[in-house]
Amino acid sequence: MGRASTKKNKNPYQIAREEMGLTREEASDLLLSIPPERIERIENEKTVPHPQDVLIMSKGYKMPHLCNYYCSNECPIGQEYVPEIKAKALSQIVLETLASLNTMKKSQERLIEITADGVIDDTELEDFIFIQKELERLSVTIETLQLWVEQTIADGKINMSKYNEINKD
Repeated sequence: MGRASTKKNKNPYQIAREEMGLTREEASDLLLSIPPERIERIENEKTVPHPQDVLIMSKGYKMPHLCNYYCSNECPIGQEYVPEIKAKALSQIVLETLASLNTMKKSQERLIEITADGVIDDTELEDFIFIQKELERLSVTIETLQLWVEQTIADGKINMSKYNEINKD
């Protein structure tokens, strides 16, 4: 087995591999299509992983948050449009969702007033931006819940077959 890394600022890919207790060689065997040399270059930030690399690591390491990390921090388009999602406890996610929904319930009539004419004038702009930001918070909370579900499935705490059977579109 290889020696343990003493590097202080490890990136999420290295942290995920080490949390699995894998050497780069063992990780390469698990991931099949990523050689240990590429894993080393990704972990040492000598190369940016390809989206397919991240998807493979995410599934192999059972760490779905790696995809969000990549999109929100390394992909130029994602950096612009994808917020970084932090893992949270289900109870916190539910409370944040309910708080945002309560705020939106109170703002619903104002949003209708603002948008009914298809124009947002200067007197409506402050309220509109407040509502827009609250909708963004709700969106992030929904994505946080999705990440929680994916991680819980990866951890084997939700029956993936049953989940997929019930959740099919």
